[in-house]
Amino acid sequence: MSQSGDREDPRRRILIQALAAGFFAGSVPAREAMAQLFGSKPTKLPPNRSIYRMQGQVSVDGKPATLDTRIAGRATIETGRNAEVVYAVGDSAFVLRGDSRVVLEAAQADSPVLTGLRLLSGKLLSVFAPRRPMQLRAATATIGIRGTGVYMEADPEQTYFCTCYGVTDIAANADPDSRETIAATHHDKPLYIVQGQPAGKNIRPAPFINHTDQELMLVEALVGRQPPFVFPKSDYTGPRRSY
Repeated sequence: MSQSGDREDPRRRILIQALAAGFFAGSVPAREAMAQLFGSKPTKLPPNRSIYRMQGQVSVDGKPATLDTRIAGRATIETGRNAEVVYAVGDSAFVLRGDSRVVLEAAQADSPVLTGLRLLSGKLLSVFAPRRPMQLRAATATIGIRGTGVYMEADPEQTYFCTCYGVTDIAANADPDSRETIAATHHDKPLYIVQGQPAGKNIRPAPFINHTDQELMLVEALVGRQPPFVFPKSDYTGPRRSY
């Protein structure tokens, strides 16, 4: 796992260390600390709301999004350059980066119970309910999940995939011999899934990039959960937002 330099605001650093030490676990100060980290108190979204926050150009099903836009189970969400949207659908929650396009999948168009998604382009952080099987797809990869936190980056040539925690079954779309099952507790084995390599060689190790434990805490909070870890090391300095 790659680590960046100590470039963050010292106040943010103190809050992270306090959370890592367990000083605020399950307490009102913990919620206040998260509020300072994220800019507002991250709590479970009410049933009539899908979007927690957004910036820049965001569209849902081809229409400009607002904080009042509802996102259903078969929605297409798109972001412009330098945009971002943080949202939840049912018991799943997401951070979609700029220049991204994702199509959600559900048994019925208006259902909040997702069965999977297709990341057509861009970058997506996702958390899903425990024990619910789901399928994630990109141009070069198909991933089966069973209650996880994951991060994906998709382009036509390769998929970056990090199993932040939970169990995933990863397969290269063009190579049935390239398959791997990951059981992760804390970003244990990020991977690139590529194409055009010899049989059995289209999955390879990757660095830890472009997502943080703080963001996982945020999106889990939006659906009333928390990650299985809270900064297990007091010196955690995962990649900061440089994109």
